[in-house]
Amino acid sequence: MISAEALIRPRRKITGMSAILLPFDADGAVDWEGFRAHVQRTASAGLTPAVNMDTGYVNLLDPALKREVLTHTADVLRGGQFVAGAFIGDQPGDAWNLAAYRREFDAIHEFGGIPVIFQSYGLTAQENARIIASYAEIGRHAPQFIGFELGTMFAPFGKIYDLDVYDGLLQIPQCIGAKHSSLSRVLEWERLQMRDRVRPDFKVFTGNDLAIDMVMYGSDYLLGLSTFAPDAFARRDALWLAGDPTFYELNDLLQYLGFLAFRAPVPAYKHSAAQFLNLRGWIKTDRTHPRSPTRPDSDREILRNILERLPVGEVIR
Repeated sequence: MISAEALIRPRRKITGMSAILLPFDADGAVDWEGFRAHVQRTASAGLTPAVNMDTGYVNLLDPALKREVLTHTADVLRGGQFVAGAFIGDQPGDAWNLAAYRREFDAIHEFGGIPVIFQSYGLTAQENARIIASYAEIGRHAPQFIGFELGTMFAPFGKIYDLDVYDGLLQIPQCIGAKHSSLSRVLEWERLQMRDRVRPDFKVFTGNDLAIDMVMYGSDYLLGLSTFAPDAFARRDALWLAGDPTFYELNDLLQYLGFLAFRAPVPAYKHSAAQFLNLRGWIKTDRTHPRSPTRPDSDREILRNILERLPVGEVIR
């Protein structure tokens, strides 16, 4: 049985990566000014921007638009660190396609980013040994990459790996960490135990927006929720490092925001993010990608109340 209390790591420096929302203007075009500003404020807060992730509608973008995202990100950061999703849109029954992945992460490398390897049907349909071998093939072409376990509640091509596959990831030196999105504390605790035993430098990035306190147990994070308030997440992380008990109060408020934003239908959290960032005056509108689900306007008052209680930022009235 896992002893969660034994896993708690007090006063630990947390590595935070924040998925950047891709905002849209009133005409339905990408709001590049708002995007660039949000990349900059995320980096200035001390979090690593993560672009072309689910929060950035990566599965809905064509190659030219994904490249434009990378172009703006690199231009804003001027050599600063960022990560980016390497996503391929294959179909059930398709074979493992290293060439398609190489096109994705070669573009990311061109702009100075570290790829986050989204799963695909061709990757996850394989036997365990072949899955590990596929990541090893990626490592022969990518000097650093981040893995990604995605539960099928998020994407039909996703898979939460057996622990023997996870152990295989730990054996690949180019794989510096993996995002875990099962929404299960127990499965994430198991990975933390294995990481501590096998490869302590490996980063377990929680993707559990419903349990953001996993950072207390040794997880780092790559979250969509943090795009709502990178300044508040950075403050929370600093409180944990300092051993300040007000960490818990701020974490509770941010988790309340997460419960609201990530309710069903979960993909509509991106509209919640747009509403929240618009309330902050950080983006022009609360429009989303036209193929992404939306939230009711009544959510704005709840979001406003949360924003008024945050210890950073001002409400735009």
